[in-house]
Amino acid sequence: MYSLLRPLAFVFDPEDAHHHALSAAALAARLPGGLGVMRALYSPRKARPVTVWGLPFPNAVGLAAGYDKDAKALFGLAALGFGHIEIGTVTPRPQPGNPKPRVFRLSEDEALINRLGFPSLGADVVAARLSGPRPEGVIVGVNLGKNKDTALEDAVQDYSLLARRFAPLADYLVVNVSSPNTPDLRRLQAGPALTALLSAVRAARDETPGRRAQPTPLLVKLAPDLSVEDLRESLTAAIDAGIDGVIATNTTLNRDGLKSPLSAEVGGLSGAPLTQRSLGALQEIVRFTEGRLPVISVGGVMTAEHAQARLDAGASLVQLYTGLVYGGPDLPRRIVEALA
Repeated sequence: MYSLLRPLAFVFDPEDAHHHALSAAALAARLPGGLGVMRALYSPRKARPVTVWGLPFPNAVGLAAGYDKDAKALFGLAALGFGHIEIGTVTPRPQPGNPKPRVFRLSEDEALINRLGFPSLGADVVAARLSGPRPEGVIVGVNLGKNKDTALEDAVQDYSLLARRFAPLADYLVVNVSSPNTPDLRRLQAGPALTALLSAVRAARDETPGRRAQPTPLLVKLAPDLSVEDLRESLTAAIDAGIDGVIATNTTLNRDGLKSPLSAEVGGLSGAPLTQRSLGALQEIVRFTEGRLPVISVGGVMTAEHAQARLDAGASLVQLYTGLVYGGPDLPRRIVEALA
C-alpha cells in the first residue's frame, strides 16, 4: 500500500512530510484503539531478541536519531516494531536549527540531504517527556549535541550537562560529534580532543545513577568521511576514554555517483548512496577493535539484506531512518521478521 501512497506523500516538502508522519504516530497513540490498530498492522510476528550492554533489546532493529528529536511520538513509533528508538539530537537549550529549506529529497537516488543543525526543544522538554510513561520493552537511547552558539572549546560543558541530565532517563547515551551541520563539530572527532571530551562526559555520567544497576552505556557517533587512519585514531581515543560502544555512521558529505539535480545542496547525505560507505566503516571498526566494542550500524540500511549484511559484518544492532522514508512504515516489521 505504501508504494501507492508514496507519490502523494512526496508531493509535500520533505520536512513537512516528516512532521506530518511524526504527528500521525503521536496522534495514533492518543486515540482509543489507535495503538492496537498499529500493532496489528506493523508488529513483527517473529523476532530474535538481542542483549547488548546487558540491555534486553526485543530485536536488533532500531530507529536512528533525528526522526523523533524531542520524544514526541515514542508510543506510536514503538508500535511499528522497533526494538529501540534513539531520541534527539537533544541540545541543552532550545534552538531552532538552520534556516529553511533544510531537507531535500533525492528520489532518483533514494536519499535525503539535510542541514537541520540540531533543531531541539531543549533538555528540559525532552527530560520531562522521558520522565513519563514509556513503551513497554522498547529500549530508548538519547543522542546528545552541543548548542550551536556554544564555543567548541566549551562543548564539554554542554555534553556533560546532558549526560548528567539523561543518565537516569535513558537506556543508553550517544555523544554526537559527527553531524556535518553544526560548524566545526567534527573537529571533536580528532584523537586528543575526543579522549578529553569522552572522558569528561563519562565522569559526568558516573555522577548520576542510571536507570539500572550498571552505569548508563555511553556511545560515540562517528562520521563516514573519516580516513582509515583518522577512524582508527578516533576509535583509540574512544577506547582510552572507556567508551561502551560506537554508532557508525552519521551522514556523509560525499556526493559521488548521485543522479538528482538536488545533489549540490549543502548538508549531510543519507540513504542508499551511503550503504557501502557505512558498511565499510563498520568493517574497519570491527577489524580494528577485534570485535570487542559493540557497534550500532546505521547509514543506508534500506532492506532486510542490508541489515543482515551489517549483522554478518559484526554489528550488534542496526538502525533505520531514510530507509523508512522510502520503504514505508512496514519496513521495520519486514526486516525484523527476516532477521528472526
